[in-house]
Parts: sequence; C-alpha cells; structure tokens
Amino acid sequence: MARLTSEFWVSAWLRQAALDGLVAVLRRRGAAEAGAIFVKLDRLDGTAALYGPAPQSLAQEDGQRRFQLLVDADPVSIEDRVERERRFDSDLWLVEIENRAGDPRIERVES
Repeated sequence: MARLTSEFWVSAWLRQAALDGLVAVLRRRGAAEAGAIFVKLDRLDGTAALYGPAPQSLAQEDGQRRFQLLVDADPVSIEDRVERERRFDSDLWLVEIENRAGDPRIERVES
C-alpha cells in the first residue's frame, strides 16, 4: 500500500483537528514527500509531550503513520529535543496541538 506524503498527511491532520474544535498549527514545514513528522502535544497545564515516527520494527505494514512517545515533560524540555532533532534532520515537520484531554490524535505504538 502506498504511503501518503508527509505534506498530505499533515494537511489532513490539521484539518481534522480544526473540525474537532482543537487548536493545531504547523510550526515547521519539512520535505514534502517524506520528511519525518513530529507532533507536540500541549496539555495547557504546563506539561507537554513530543511524539516522533515509530521505528519500522514497531510500525505495521498497512501504510498508516505511527508515532512513539519521545518525551513527556515540561515544554522547555520538549523544545530542546525538537532542536536536537532539527539539527539531525533539517527536513522534519513539526506540528503542535493543544488538547487538555491529552490526546494528540495520532496512531501510537508502545516502545
């Protein structure tokens, strides 16, 4: 099964969040075809979480993008991790969602 481009996936994810009444924004545009996507969840209580692409060994082969929790801490720690990831991969995408319920609206895997 063909995988959606990063650009298409991010666009659809942002649209769905808006339809659900959530605030979600594109913070950094990456490579349109296959840039890695990172999702920052702001719980609006002083805590945040960062999700990144799941390793291929944890992803299923149905074409769905899956994410794993990278950091669950204060927003400053999250931003530090994002900066390290950006230095490693300048083509990454970063989207951010605000959700008091703590749901980033992504397919997650346990690492």
